[in-house]
Amino acid sequence: MTSEKGSTNFTFIILITLVATIGGFLFGYDSGVINGTVDGLRKAFHSNSIGTGFNVACMLLGCAVGAFFAGWLADKFGRRTILIIASVCFAINSIGAGLAMTSGQFIFFRVLGGLAVGAASVLAPAYISEVTPAKFRGTLSSVQQIAIITGITLSFLSNYLLAQKAGASTAILAFGLPAWRWMFWVMIIPSLAFFFALLFIPESPRFLVASRKKEKALAVLKKLMGADEAQIKVNEIEASLVADHHRPKLTDILDSKTVVRPIVWVGIGLATFQQLVGINVVFYYGAVLWQSAGFTESQSLLINVITGGVSIAACLVATYLIDKIGRKPLLTIGSIGMALTLGTMAAVFATAIVKTGNVLELTGKSGPIALIAANLYVFFFNLSWGPVMWVMLGEMFPNQIRGSGLAVSGLAQWGSNFGITMTFPILLASIGLGGAYGFYSVCAVISIFFILKWVKETKGKELEEMKG
Repeated sequence: MTSEKGSTNFTFIILITLVATIGGFLFGYDSGVINGTVDGLRKAFHSNSIGTGFNVACMLLGCAVGAFFAGWLADKFGRRTILIIASVCFAINSIGAGLAMTSGQFIFFRVLGGLAVGAASVLAPAYISEVTPAKFRGTLSSVQQIAIITGITLSFLSNYLLAQKAGASTAILAFGLPAWRWMFWVMIIPSLAFFFALLFIPESPRFLVASRKKEKALAVLKKLMGADEAQIKVNEIEASLVADHHRPKLTDILDSKTVVRPIVWVGIGLATFQQLVGINVVFYYGAVLWQSAGFTESQSLLINVITGGVSIAACLVATYLIDKIGRKPLLTIGSIGMALTLGTMAAVFATAIVKTGNVLELTGKSGPIALIAANLYVFFFNLSWGPVMWVMLGEMFPNQIRGSGLAVSGLAQWGSNFGITMTFPILLASIGLGGAYGFYSVCAVISIFFILKWVKETKGKELEEMKG
């Protein structure tokens, strides 16, 4: 298949894009698998609500560190090299988390897994954006979010099937071990697949140019777009770098007036608002949330599977629209939809009857309304902020600061994720589901004004045109 301008090798581009998105799949699976193991962790480690919250959220500390250092290290050693290291960490985490006999052991392996998730979260979209043509970059980059949601959904499905087979997540499944441990071990297979697949894809040509490896970059670009366009693109990439042609470094993002460059503040804002709307409360605590709303464990795990299916459908719509209507309109639509649906859930939960054990009784139509609102909320998120935030972070920064911009934005994203995840059990115990979802709804409203004021459209622009 060819482009209007030359001989773009779309088959090769799609192939290496799919390899990179295995990292997104593992990101999703590792993030979602915890959802079905909360009861098992509480029972195995005899933890209270704060201890359980930290067992769930500890991975996010690793994610924050992993995202920050991955962006920085990727500018030194390459996107592909750091992703290979991440694949090894994914495999070790999946084995160790399932074997852990103490909370300390579990936290160690989950933080290790977090390093891998953080690295994959920023480097997979960066790599994809750096090997795809501008015209199709949004579509191909948003496949990353489909992979993330597919990973989450399959972790939900795996959790549900394993718990059903054993009778409960805490019941014995095989070899005298409870089902929740097996939930982690399922991830070993895709972790190894990711490692071996990465060995067959090239390094990012933009990294190679920045590292003064022009001949290697030219060879990769010839495979991507043909010989004639490859030389032109190398020249464009070189021209987009700083005048003294020093290798990208973290201090390139600094600004004397605003501490860091304005474009980096926008990246931090995008990354933070994606978490302040509370999406990962649904993904990490979905089973607990719906049990708090009166559903059984089995029903709650099945609801998670349905939610995952809705998420995939929304991502497919986003993939179709993102290069047609642009990034900014999708973000705006998503924020408005999330504000309305979160507000609806907050109202339903705030007016529900509270039974013994802080369990809500959703009478009459309130249960179906909450369930529909929750899935519409997930739909709006995955139509917009889910894929679009990662697409924009992968493409909005100039070549010179892409790794560093991703490092800082990734740190903000996972730090916010940790804060939201860690505080949910505390909010649940203090102000209830209604209060928690009221807060997330307010954040969604604020994000509308942030988009309209600060976010610039990147649809159709070459990476060499990005300013900051």
